[in-house]
Amino acid sequence: MSNQLVLVLDFGGQYNQLIARRVRDLGVYCEVIPYRTSIDEIKSRNPIGIIFTGGPNSVYADNAPKIDSAIFDLGIPVLGLCYGVQLMAYLLGGSVKSPDSREYGRTKTDFDKDFILFKNLPETADTWMSHTDYIDKLPDGFKGTAKTASTPFAAIYNEEKNLYGLQFHPEVNHTDNGIEMLRKFLFDVCGAIGDWTMNDYANTAINAIREQVGDGKVLLALSGGVDSSVLAALLSKAVGNALTCIFVDTGMMRKNEGNEVEAAFADWDINFIRVDAEKRFLDKLAGVTNPESKRKIIGEEFIRVFESESKKIGAVDFLAQGTIYPDVIESGVGDAAVIKSHHNVGGLPDYVDFKEFIEPLRLLFKDEVRKLGMTLGLPDYLVWRQPFPGPGLAIRIIGDITKEKLDLLREVDFIYRDEIAKAGLDRDIHQYFAVLTNMRSVGVMGDERSYDQAVALRGVTTTDFMTADWAKIPYDVLESASNRIVNEVRGVNRIVYDITSKPPGTIEWE
Repeated sequence: MSNQLVLVLDFGGQYNQLIARRVRDLGVYCEVIPYRTSIDEIKSRNPIGIIFTGGPNSVYADNAPKIDSAIFDLGIPVLGLCYGVQLMAYLLGGSVKSPDSREYGRTKTDFDKDFILFKNLPETADTWMSHTDYIDKLPDGFKGTAKTASTPFAAIYNEEKNLYGLQFHPEVNHTDNGIEMLRKFLFDVCGAIGDWTMNDYANTAINAIREQVGDGKVLLALSGGVDSSVLAALLSKAVGNALTCIFVDTGMMRKNEGNEVEAAFADWDINFIRVDAEKRFLDKLAGVTNPESKRKIIGEEFIRVFESESKKIGAVDFLAQGTIYPDVIESGVGDAAVIKSHHNVGGLPDYVDFKEFIEPLRLLFKDEVRKLGMTLGLPDYLVWRQPFPGPGLAIRIIGDITKEKLDLLREVDFIYRDEIAKAGLDRDIHQYFAVLTNMRSVGVMGDERSYDQAVALRGVTTTDFMTADWAKIPYDVLESASNRIVNEVRGVNRIVYDITSKPPGTIEWE
């Protein structure tokens, strides 16, 4: 791509994806790369700026990630965050110290308003700290420009070498004016022009796909989720009916979802194949209660169904996948920890006769994928579809899976989502769904004793889905959903609301 580029060097911090998202949100394209990337490769990418992420290590640890100090002589502006600023100071001759007490969470911070990153911002504000070590002696040529009660150098810079550092995390919402500080680094220091727009990306991607595919044929496993739906739309714009989409309806989808997906692409210039495989999946899942076993069975059976259908088509030139940027990062970048392995990263399936992969969304975050979907003209109900796990409702039913349980949960989930939408909260709550708990409770319905299912409702707010807070849904909305579920869904007599954040819980129950 011809866009200006900022490189984010990954030192293992928990907010690394968020840093990249913030930069892109400000209209500047960036990529996360391993800290081991060579200086020559970094130079060849011609970035306008470099950001060092945080990380869990001490710069003095034997296994602490380091980088060639020659990076500071490239003339490219560098912004070090948390561990990144400590590493900068350490490599350039400063001193980093381990204090008796640590500094975590919201912290009152005093700023020098003459500093380029803090101009026109308040002299005192809260920042989000997450560190044990701190810089106690600056390298030659550096000045301190912010401090806290425990950290004498909460921000440092060397104007001559264009080197900047913040001990706190400007990328998180808890830091007052943090995004504005990043903006000043990008535009006032690096000279960014803000040339990263989704419309430009769509045009660039369409042209690149046409060039790559040529006269070839493309095959896509369309799940109905946001990523695969946006990918189908993008490929359709690029290659038209050279694209075949196989939509495997596992029977584990939400109410009306299969029909909605089919209707959404009815007028698109693609070959759309829908496979009704509900009975096949239910037979394989009969009696299975372990959540990991459910995942594996559904994943394996999906492959088998897709394999069977793709053989009817014959050889294709390209297998398209909806891999997005968090998939790549979470599956491990360089020495970064593998958070979870993603099925569509790094594996070459041997069950489809194709020549190579095509992954046009590989550089996009989820919110950017949604923006691309809107740019391409997909309907809102697909673009803003709730995140949905690959195994579907199978892992929102605790215990064994039956068609009766699936149908019951579909109705409960539909009512809950409908009430959230009617209250105008569907964009404010980032994920919400119902869980069939496999627990029965005594109730009274129609002056008679009942002994029916207990259902849990879940709602979370999050910026990156790596951490999440339980959503404070108004009581009247929960009340309305609860009343409707009990009155309209036979077999349910108790509703509970999950108020667990992530961590310690996860977003899904299984």
